[in-house]
Amino acid sequence: MFRIFSLLSLFFFIIPAYAEAPRTFREAKLIGAKVYKQQPVDFYCGCHYTGKTVDLKSCGYVPRKNATRASRIEWEHIVPAWVIGHQRQCWQKGGRKNCTSNDPVYQKAEADLFNLVPVIGEVNGDRSNFSFGWLPQKPTQYGACQMVVDFKAKKAMPRPEIRGMVARTYLYMSERYNLRLSKQDQQLYSAWNKQYPAERWERQRNQRLACIMGHGNKYVGNVDLKACRS
Repeated sequence: MFRIFSLLSLFFFIIPAYAEAPRTFREAKLIGAKVYKQQPVDFYCGCHYTGKTVDLKSCGYVPRKNATRASRIEWEHIVPAWVIGHQRQCWQKGGRKNCTSNDPVYQKAEADLFNLVPVIGEVNGDRSNFSFGWLPQKPTQYGACQMVVDFKAKKAMPRPEIRGMVARTYLYMSERYNLRLSKQDQQLYSAWNKQYPAERWERQRNQRLACIMGHGNKYVGNVDLKACRS
């Protein structure tokens, strides 16, 4: 079974400390590109990529509809920006642009590296702002990629290897930015958090991002900020 983020010793050998956390989504994407540069693997399917170009054969990905977008890497919010924004007044008064310009809390949430991952563009577009959940369909939409998107139900089901991280990201974002989760989502993410405990790659990612953000995701585990170095 394919493991996300192989060669972990290379990926996390050096833990840099940045001057400050990213202030904007644009800054977050630039820092994210540096964080994943040593071992670039997309989150949803496990495809390797170089720069912004995806090696589809590396994970057996077959484009569903948009081959052009499938060939490039995009940066995905696990908890969609739409979900974050729709719980804030700024979105009601001017949408994402207004939130990005005028709401400091939204700005921090949009630029939070714990919620940001590199993904195949086509899957990013298909997932849209759909919530995650259990789906009965077999994962055949994207070749060997195990992501499932149900457009009618407006839900997506991630591959088993990342379900725990998805859950812990939702729990973290909910607590840090006071985002409301439905009772159904709370139950789902609590279950996934227990069923799929954090593996070494996720704990190491948590440590590395903590050195940039100044804090970790407690649902993943403890971090040592003293271990960060310039």
